[in-house]
Amino acid sequence: MDKPKAIQYFVAAAESRSFAGAARKLEASVSIVHKMVNALESHLGTPLFERHNRGLELTSIGAAYLDAARPLLDGLTELDQQVTRAMAGVSGTLVVGAPPQLAHNFLGPALPRFIVAHPDVDIDVRVIHRTTDPDAEAVDVFLLQGWPEVQDLVHRKLGHARTVVAATPQYWSQHGLPREPADLATHNCPLVRNPAGALLDLWVFVRGTERAEVKVNGWLRSNDRELVLANVLSHLGVGRFNVLTTRSYLDRGALVPALVEWEIQGGPPLNLLFRPNQRRAPRVRHFVDFVMTLISEHEAEGGLAGKRVLAERPIWHGLRHGRASMAIRAHSP
Repeated sequence: MDKPKAIQYFVAAAESRSFAGAARKLEASVSIVHKMVNALESHLGTPLFERHNRGLELTSIGAAYLDAARPLLDGLTELDQQVTRAMAGVSGTLVVGAPPQLAHNFLGPALPRFIVAHPDVDIDVRVIHRTTDPDAEAVDVFLLQGWPEVQDLVHRKLGHARTVVAATPQYWSQHGLPREPADLATHNCPLVRNPAGALLDLWVFVRGTERAEVKVNGWLRSNDRELVLANVLSHLGVGRFNVLTTRSYLDRGALVPALVEWEIQGGPPLNLLFRPNQRRAPRVRHFVDFVMTLISEHEAEGGLAGKRVLAERPIWHGLRHGRASMAIRAHSP
């Protein structure tokens, strides 16, 4: 048992009068707070809380323990602050995990700004799709799309990036712009497979109170999003893309969006995750702040989606192989 951390979790639970409140305060999971407090009670051989439906109440021993624990925590906090002040310079190696599309098109172009501000930091970027990937153990900060397995990581949801349907000007000139989502069924639409292997062949659109679901198809299917993008940039079809990872192509007109009055549903949310024990490391703290600044900039530029974009995990997310359209049909009344 990590006794200082257990005491910290106990104090937070006592002040919040709930494990959930302590978890929010400490940016930890409820299960880990519960586990640490239980371990402390087992170590002491006595309960510190009475558990009720309305919340936690300190026992008499728990109240006395709280009075003694607070000065200890204050002393540890002061010690940490002394060490932080001694480490005024931000330095060391920061390991960042991200999928290729975010690393290449969102994070990569912005990294020089971070290094200019923090020249003594070395950044090691690893290709990571999930927190359970083999290389994930070495990662300090994750920037992931989708619905990641959080485990005991601090999880900040950054919102949904806006999604567009787009092709090159040459493709639209040859094949014509779709006037309604249903028109996409006649176009070649290279398809992406998600990490679980599901083919994302159902594109869902919302405009006001209208909703349109279109089953699309194309001769190319791949779990490599960059390959799909290259296919579209070669004037061979229509793609569905995240604005955060294709902004450079959109800004210079290499890709032209269609059906812009519709909002496209089902795009994966963007997530920032890091280990609780790294939260006070200056290089991690400054990098997290840097990413939050990038997100604010993209939000101001319209890179994040509107409120009507689907926020829940879609039905097809848990599908192993198969097609998203079949998963939707199987769950339809």
